[in-house]
Formats: sequence, structure tokens, C-alpha cells
Amino acid sequence: MILTITPNPSLDRSYDIASLDRGAVLRADTDRVDPGGKGVNLSRAIGAAGLDTTAVLPLGGPEGALLARLLERLGIDVAGVDISGSTRVNVAVIEADATLTKINAAGPLLAPAEADALLARVRDHAPRATWTACCGSLPRGLGPQWYAELVATAHAAGARIALDTSGPALPAALAQRPDIIKPNTEELAEAVGRPLATVGDALAAAEELRAAGARAVLASLGADGQLLVEDSGHYWGHAPVATVRSDVGAGDASLAGFLAAGGSGPTALAAAVAHGAAAVQLPGSSMPTPADLRPHEVTVTADPATGRPLSSPAVPATGAAR
Repeated sequence: MILTITPNPSLDRSYDIASLDRGAVLRADTDRVDPGGKGVNLSRAIGAAGLDTTAVLPLGGPEGALLARLLERLGIDVAGVDISGSTRVNVAVIEADATLTKINAAGPLLAPAEADALLARVRDHAPRATWTACCGSLPRGLGPQWYAELVATAHAAGARIALDTSGPALPAALAQRPDIIKPNTEELAEAVGRPLATVGDALAAAEELRAAGARAVLASLGADGQLLVEDSGHYWGHAPVATVRSDVGAGDASLAGFLAAGGSGPTALAAAVAHGAAAVQLPGSSMPTPADLRPHEVTVTADPATGRPLSSPAVPATGAAR
């Protein structure tokens, strides 16, 4: 079983439109609502692969009730914590040329007792998990140290920890030595405080985060594939993508593939790349099923192309995880 913790989940409403014209009344060609938040997406991807997963998350208001029902319909075990606020609703608009515009709500204000209840759920479920994944932004009421406390709590329960967050919460949690972290290029640049222009720059940044406490780093480089930096070596994986429909949740799908394949080594990296490549070719925040994967199209090497320019160079910026 893979346990996920999403302190700031959401309902994700997505609309497909011809073009986004400011100030106009627009009609969507299609629309959908999906359970959202990084950890929630991870559980959805794990469930789509036919594996067991439990999602720990705060749930509030009719939005929270709908989120729980949607997850349960997907066969995901929900370990919810009732809160007084309402679960947030995020909006994504996808234009015909695949341009994506997102509006992410701030989320509810969690009381100290509600934050403690989330940690209690982790203590209850982590001992039977093969991996515990802590993912996403922190809602109001939880300071940057909360993820560090969460990592320590899960480690105390004997669980291996995957951490996917950014901003001040990331360096705070590194002191507790998470087993793996999963930044994207922008989050890598933010964490090390310098621009990243090549695959080699991203590799050096990942090594710096390992020196700061991460035992391994799985870095998403967008169109340039993914890097895995761990004790056994440096690995770079990539796969062709015919058409990008939406990148919402693609990183979460990648992490799901990686953990489901064992969470270390080139085989797990290949699974991560296959899941990420499949996810970006699906609408909205849809998670890939085994039928969507093309593992034979994935290339993994222990000799990363360090001189390769990144398709989207990154500069340090203050940002927040979804």
C-alpha cells in the first residue's frame, strides 16, 4: 500500500475552449471535475495501476464531501480529517493550442487541532505502507516546519518518505532526510537560488539538495525528461511525446510510476518517465492506466547529456506547490 498525504487538496474543474479572450463570455467545448492536489493525484495514479493506496487529507464543506465521494468511486481508501473550512476548488482552462491557464485557490485555514489530526492519521497508517508520499502546498495555518514534522512522524513509524513540495517547506524538511524528493526544474532553481540552463545544471542542483539532506532526487525536466540522482548513480530518462494536451498532474503520475516500480534505480526511473509521458497526452488531470503507457519508447542512460540546453531554462522564483 502507498500512503499519500495531501494537506491542501482540491476539486479541479477544467474547461476546454477555443481561445482565452479576456473580458469575453466564453463557452467551453468540454468540462470535467476531478479530485485534485498532488497527493490525491498520486493516489489516483496508483489506483489506476491497480495497486492499493490510502489518501490522508483534510475535508471540509460540500466540496470536501464531493472530493471524498469521487475518490471512493475510484476505489481509493480515504482517511479524511473533518475540518471547519471548505475544501478549495481550482480551475484550469485549456485552449485549442494546448496553452494552459490555471487558477489555484488558497485553501482553508486549518486549526492546530486539525493539523494534529492529520499527523495522527499518518501515525495510524504509515506502519503498513511501502511508501508514504507527502505532497503539495501547505494550507493556511500550517507553517513551513509542518512537513519536517510529518517526515519525522512517518520515519518514526518505519515508513520510507517521498516528498514533493517547494518553497520554505522544502529546505525545512530536508533536515529530516526524506528518502526521495521530486522537484521540477523551477523548484530546483528556487531551492538552490540560481538559474538552470542545461541538464548538467539540473544535475548539479540535485546533488546540492542531496548534500542538504535528501537521500535521492527525482527531478522532472519537462520536455527534457527526468533525472534520478541517488547513491547508485545518476540516471537520465526521456520519451517522445506526440501531443501535449495537459501537464496538470503529470509530475504526480511520474512519482506514482516511480514508487510503484520500487522507488529506486533505472527501472523505477523508466516507469516514472512512461507515466509522465502518458499523463501529458491525456485531458485535464486524468491519470494514465496501464493501457496508456508506452514503456518501449522510454530511454534511460547512466550518462546524462549534461551539456544539453533545457527547453525551458529556469530562474529562481518564489512559488508554491499545487
